[in-house]
Amino acid sequence: MTGGKTFATLAGLVCIMLIVALVAPLDVHAATKKEITASVDVALDRFVKDVKGGEEFLKAAKGVLVIPRVKQAGFIVGGEYGNGALRIGGKNVDYYNLAAGSVGLQIGAQESNILLCFMDEAALSKFRASKGWQVGVDGSVVLVNIGAGGSVDTTKLKEPIVGFVYGQQGLMAGVSLEGLKFTKINPE
Repeated sequence: MTGGKTFATLAGLVCIMLIVALVAPLDVHAATKKEITASVDVALDRFVKDVKGGEEFLKAAKGVLVIPRVKQAGFIVGGEYGNGALRIGGKNVDYYNLAAGSVGLQIGAQESNILLCFMDEAALSKFRASKGWQVGVDGSVVLVNIGAGGSVDTTKLKEPIVGFVYGQQGLMAGVSLEGLKFTKINPE
């Protein structure tokens, strides 16, 4: 294959992947509050079960945004999508969706849970007041990498917002929260 044909083939594959990444979430029915709450409960149970000290960490947070079953796919061009809830005092107070697109060195697909723990009241207030909050633009999130059986210590993490990506199923290289955008939704 010549250089021009190789580039055209690669560009075509990238376009197909972009279309799939952006259109596939639109085919899924809109989740209801009941469905989102059930998924959030499962994701939090798994976090507490898999992470030693997780329950204490969640109790120390002023608010916890849980986006369960985030779908991520990419081949140079990628996308992520999911719905979740912000919990304060153990109760859902708002519902959000997550959407992101990216270009760069990435290949694969996975499903994972994303938790953002707001350890600071000011950071939580800023998040709730925004119309569309983006990691790295509207606030910084410290990503904690914890494998199965890992632990987290509330006395050592003093950042305003702490993020976790866990429960990955599938293979995805290069996990990052940078660029994720959260928008408040009003599901039925």
